[in-house]
Amino acid sequence: MSETKDSREISVEDKLRALYDLQLVASEIDKIKTLRGELPLEVQDLEDEIAGLNTRITKYTEEIKEAESAVSARKVDIENAEGLIAKYKVQLDNVRNNREFENLEKEIEFQGLEIELSQKRIRESNATIKEKQAELEKVNMLISDKTADLNQKKAELDEIVSETKQEEEKLREKAKGIEAKTFDRFQAYP
Repeated sequence: MSETKDSREISVEDKLRALYDLQLVASEIDKIKTLRGELPLEVQDLEDEIAGLNTRITKYTEEIKEAESAVSARKVDIENAEGLIAKYKVQLDNVRNNREFENLEKEIEFQGLEIELSQKRIRESNATIKEKQAELEKVNMLISDKTADLNQKKAELDEIVSETKQEEEKLREKAKGIEAKTFDRFQAYP
């Protein structure tokens, strides 16, 4: 019975040697991962940053459209005010008393102020459009630079991964073999 027990058990020395071999394999795998360095994280950061910049582009584009709509609406307001002024000037010719005259003069003045206000808002909207378009150009240039960096880093990472993939797979298989040989026997005996 002691012969069967001895042949099935691994000596302490063999167990320690197997653990040491397993540690060596794990260290080699870690060295391979160290070769990759921060590249996987840098690639992910660049991808996230580009996604954020694309979101910013969408936001700027929407703001430009809103400002253009505001300009169009203000132009319509100006046309309406000019139409009212023309109407009031025609009515001035048919005034019967001073009160009617003063009311029409106030309406003409009010519509003139509305025109000036609309023109001011148009200038503000046009300034916003120019500002957002400049920001849009900057962001597009930034995306272009970041995309170039991303492509370069991805190429570096792919090269490193392709160079080390086979070696890493061999090491993982070796580690599995050591684990299976050593730890299956540990589990065979409670």
